[in-house]
Amino acid sequence: MTNLLLLTTLIAAVSAYLIWFYHLSCRLSGPKIWPFVGSLPYLFMNRRKIHDWIADNLNQTGRSATYQTCTIALPFLARRQGLVTVTCHPKNIEHVLRTRFSNYPKGPTWQNAFHDLLGQGIFNSDGETWLIQRKTAALEFTTRTLRQAMARWVNRTIKHRLWRILDTAIAEKSSVDLQDLLLRLTFDNICGLTFGKDPETLSPGLPENPFAAAFDSATEATLQRLLYPGFLWRLKKGLKVGAERRLMNSLQVVEDYMTEALKARRETPSDDLLSRFLNRRGVDGNFYPNSVLKRIALNFVLAGRDTSSVALSWFFWLVMNHPEIEAKIVREISTVLKQTRGDDRRRWVEEPLAFEEADRLVYLKAALTETLRLYPSVPEDFKYVVSDDVLPDGTPVPAGSTVTYSIFSVGRTKAIWGEDCLEFKPERWLVRTGSDGYRFEPPNDGYKFVAFNAGPRTCLGKELAYLQMKSVASAVLLRYRIMPVPGHRVEQKMSLTLFMKNGLRVYLRQRRLEGGAAATDVAASA
Repeated sequence: MTNLLLLTTLIAAVSAYLIWFYHLSCRLSGPKIWPFVGSLPYLFMNRRKIHDWIADNLNQTGRSATYQTCTIALPFLARRQGLVTVTCHPKNIEHVLRTRFSNYPKGPTWQNAFHDLLGQGIFNSDGETWLIQRKTAALEFTTRTLRQAMARWVNRTIKHRLWRILDTAIAEKSSVDLQDLLLRLTFDNICGLTFGKDPETLSPGLPENPFAAAFDSATEATLQRLLYPGFLWRLKKGLKVGAERRLMNSLQVVEDYMTEALKARRETPSDDLLSRFLNRRGVDGNFYPNSVLKRIALNFVLAGRDTSSVALSWFFWLVMNHPEIEAKIVREISTVLKQTRGDDRRRWVEEPLAFEEADRLVYLKAALTETLRLYPSVPEDFKYVVSDDVLPDGTPVPAGSTVTYSIFSVGRTKAIWGEDCLEFKPERWLVRTGSDGYRFEPPNDGYKFVAFNAGPRTCLGKELAYLQMKSVASAVLLRYRIMPVPGHRVEQKMSLTLFMKNGLRVYLRQRRLEGGAAATDVAASA
């Protein structure tokens, strides 16, 4: 009798679950889901091409550009922690990033995972804590002295390090990993700008720097936390094993380095960001303690290092495969330098471009922006839903669930960018100003392009990032022709930042400059 009762109860429970699961699967518009594990099997199978897989799923939805999936197919959890809404619809993105900004914070999952590395820094905080840091940083990023400081760091690393390394590669007829060089360059620049200390990772011989290596290891171990349930990485942390042990050891190296940097800035303040935050106050009205100042600095290093270098890597790869666009960029740079430095071409390559010269490179900015449209440095972003809401396209999103907006997919959606959305076409960012010129102009709908985020969290360093990228791009293209190493495979690395998995190995040759062309010819010949 007891066995019969157990069997009947089991059959009833399974039947109830299958009925519930059937209704759940009918409501979801994303990839197929399975009992209990939801869409996790498909996520696992497509983990090496996750961004393309998300874009394919969104394109299959037609003009709606939104789908919902479930990663935990269990009652209650399926509508909260397990429900993920994925979208690339510009109106939905605007709703999340601006209209109902306060309803879509970073959320507990993200903040808990990144807390050990970033603390309550600007990129890992919400609410009043975030707002105070944002206002402080916004004041500093608008100062001319910060722009001048950035110019000094960028031009120095280009002239005394990058050019020497590339010239040596030409002399030795050896290839270089351009992505690695760019990562080192931007890392040195952002460290200098943030806390006035140059780690010198971009130096002849490409030395290993303990702080840079520890920072990389800590970032990678932190990202792994997002791939696993919270209880699992917390267990590993408690046991001090695996990635959590590496994270603990790396954080200690980072902590020691930052302690020395902060001590130096207190003794000798400079024009770096850390010095500027020393005299600012937090939410409680008191000066920031050392522990918070260190995390604020690390937040800026994380944001300023990978994004620009990754964007430049994809830019150079695209330019190598589009020689006609490369020619227009070089022609524009030559035209500007002819106007600012005269006809002697030797003077054009004696010094990197001043930021004032880089400001005039309209076509180059269009090419960099087009690169970010196709290969955004941060391809996907995630938000936590605080209270029940409905997106502009009619999709309901319950409290406790996640909204993912796919920046990578936006640029690959024909309904948003047109039939030529997969083409590398800088001209789409240019508007004729008359018979003699063009200007850069973003789309009317600003949420079609959110590579620098949008709304209240718009990247404060956007203009500095453009100037750094322009300076580096012009410094390389004006002096060198770059060619891919035969057989080298360029493919995406599956991480929160769109690195090239195998780097970008190239050969270089000295470029022979021709006469400068009229500025209008650059865009007019498009």
